[in-house]
Formats: sequence, C-alpha cells, structure tokens
Amino acid sequence: MAVYSAKEILEIIPHRHPFMLLDTIEELEPGVRAVGKKCVSFNEPFFAGHFPGNPVMPGVLIIEALAQTGAVALLGLPEWKGKTAYFVGIDKARFKQKVLPGDVLMLETKIVKLKGPIGIGEAVASVDGKVVAKAELSFAIGE
Repeated sequence: MAVYSAKEILEIIPHRHPFMLLDTIEELEPGVRAVGKKCVSFNEPFFAGHFPGNPVMPGVLIIEALAQTGAVALLGLPEWKGKTAYFVGIDKARFKQKVLPGDVLMLETKIVKLKGPIGIGEAVASVDGKVVAKAELSFAIGE
C-alpha cells in the first residue's frame, strides 16, 4: 500500500499536471529517502513528439521524476513544509534502457548530504528491477 497518493503528493510539492510525474510514494523515510512510482501511459503528453511512431520517455523527465521523489523525502520534514526544492545540479547522469508506454517506473532517491538548505541525492530509476537511469542530484531548499 502506498504511503502517499497523487493527491497527497500535491500537498507536498508544487508540481502540477502535466509536470507532476509521480503517481504514488511507496516508501518514505523523511529526510533520508523516498521511493516513488510512475505508471507510464501511452497518453503522456510528451509521447506526441518524442518520438512519433516510436514513443520513448525523455531521459530528462526520468531525472525530473527522481528529483520530485527526492523533494517529497525532503519536504516531508516539518522544517521544510511549504518550501520548494530547486535543482542546482545534475551529475553522473546515465541512461541504461528506454522507458516505454506501459512501463512501471520505480524511482528511488536517497539524500546523501545535507548542509543547511543545500544537499545532494543519489537517484536510481528502474523498470522490472532493471536500472534504466541514475544520477546525482544537487538541490537547494527555498521559498
């Protein structure tokens, strides 16, 4: 059973359709890690142009989904409630496999460094237990 539904995620992060890329949060340790889930539908707006006749989820959106997962982990802490997690860097991004319509994308982001409002997360996306993307995400918490 999910820890947070899409409706509950909307109460934590500011993203909205079509840019909210999480369906549920499956596991959560506030300030430490979160595991999210995205059921990739053929009806996703990005598939209209990426690529016609050969739909592939853009890698940058997989990274964004991982960042949103990390944001839920951070913004679930009482001291960050109502704040926004902003990207300040993406390092070591690697894409291992295509994400296609019908895939269930599992997104895990661990907060590995946090100094004041600045930190780093290690993020891994997988489909059927196989890594499809990973990256190191830097962030800043702000208004």
